[in-house]
Amino acid sequence: MTELPARDLAAPQPPAGPGTSPAHPADDPSGAHPPARLDTLTGLRFVAALLVFLYHSFVEVSFVSGDTGQRLGSAMDRGGSYGVGFFFVLSGFVLTWSYRPDTSRGLFLRRRLAKIFPNHLVTLAAAILLAVSSGAALGVTDWLPNLFLLHSWWPDPVVSSSGNPVSWSLSCELLFYLAFPFLLAAIERIPRRLLWPATVAVVGLCAGAALVGRYVISSEPGLPYPGFESMSFHQVWFVYWFPPVRMLDFVLGILVARLVLTGQWVRIGMLPALGLAVAGYVVSTYSSYLLGVGGLASVWLVPLIASAATADTRGTVSVLRGPVWVRLGELSFAFYMVHYLVLTRLRKALGPEWTSSLGVELLVVLLSLGLSLGLAWILYVVVERPVTARAGRRRSAPAGAPS
Repeated sequence: MTELPARDLAAPQPPAGPGTSPAHPADDPSGAHPPARLDTLTGLRFVAALLVFLYHSFVEVSFVSGDTGQRLGSAMDRGGSYGVGFFFVLSGFVLTWSYRPDTSRGLFLRRRLAKIFPNHLVTLAAAILLAVSSGAALGVTDWLPNLFLLHSWWPDPVVSSSGNPVSWSLSCELLFYLAFPFLLAAIERIPRRLLWPATVAVVGLCAGAALVGRYVISSEPGLPYPGFESMSFHQVWFVYWFPPVRMLDFVLGILVARLVLTGQWVRIGMLPALGLAVAGYVVSTYSSYLLGVGGLASVWLVPLIASAATADTRGTVSVLRGPVWVRLGELSFAFYMVHYLVLTRLRKALGPEWTSSLGVELLVVLLSLGLSLGLAWILYVVVERPVTARAGRRRSAPAGAPS
């Protein structure tokens, strides 16, 4: 089964127009001032996308064989789900952080759709062409729900993994974007003293969703994959793929952004927050599958996202704020969208039984990474950047119209 990312699909936006921001959003409890750029979070986006890439390379495609391959596969077994969780929480956080009250819902939605659909349509077309060239027979369910980003709603592995399989997360993001203006309006009405209780309640709902998946939904029929025989696809789908359940990650991001912007977040440094994220990864790895993926695992990433935003607004030294990491973060969405097609196509070209020395196998992984980044750069420059730039422009009012 495909665990995948994205990427958040919402890149941090610089303040629009002239003016200065407060030294820290926490210094402005109203949260009314335009926020600073969050370049560290942009750099972290590539780290999350890289986790997804490594998961697919070492677990699903299994480029490295033998004992080393098994150890790498075990180490990266939660890489895909952890990367996805990061992007879902980050999406809610960044959209809240950068949202301007004078932005109409129509403009907001146009920008969000322009962010995800062009890359999605290009990579879906590439996936269909690759499948047809390999002699696969495609039915309507192999591409139509995927085309409109509705496939993650289907509790059917053929539909939910159709087309470019990693696009299932975009199906969730589409729901997030449609709901965001209403969610934000509701959360902004929560009194400041109740923001923390609301956040804890969402964490509780994440745990509840995992428990429902494990103990309420039937585990029959079992999945035909080693290690997954004791659970059904419906259980995995509900916890990991079902958009309303994954929206809990997104809502958590909105709440945490409000906590930071209103000065209520408990400030911890990047290194302790990174330690918590690593610890969470270890806990998720050794937890049962349904408890180790989804929103419950994403909770461990919240301090890292909040501390990175705080570091950026305070100008604290951050390696990930460097130009190379920021550019890689900007490419992360396109990288996420192309990498699985590159990996699976290369595995098919090499053959399912292909093995070689460890050095050659690792070289293949590095070549796959380089090729994925190269194609991501082309997709970003030719499609993503110009379309999002055009969609982001505010339409001028007709002459004589009231302003």
